[in-house]
Amino acid sequence: MTTTTLSSRDFNQDTGRAKQAARKGPVVITDRGRPSHVLLTYRDYERLLGRGVSLLDALAQRDGGDFDFDPPRVEGLVKPADLGA
Repeated sequence: MTTTTLSSRDFNQDTGRAKQAARKGPVVITDRGRPSHVLLTYRDYERLLGRGVSLLDALAQRDGGDFDFDPPRVEGLVKPADLGA
């Protein structure tokens, strides 16, 4: 993942470049030399919020897109079999 830094002036003059850079990683936008905003793709934003792709949406994809699926671990629902009897 690459982080790109752009001044607010550069961002205003070439938003297309900023959007393209955001596909490779976050874009830090500075105001008077200090970081003030971060531009992310919507997918990265959702991942940051913990709202990944649902299993239903992932299975419905027709383009064969790649996705991360990390279901929560559930403890205590499965008991080991008692084979001693």
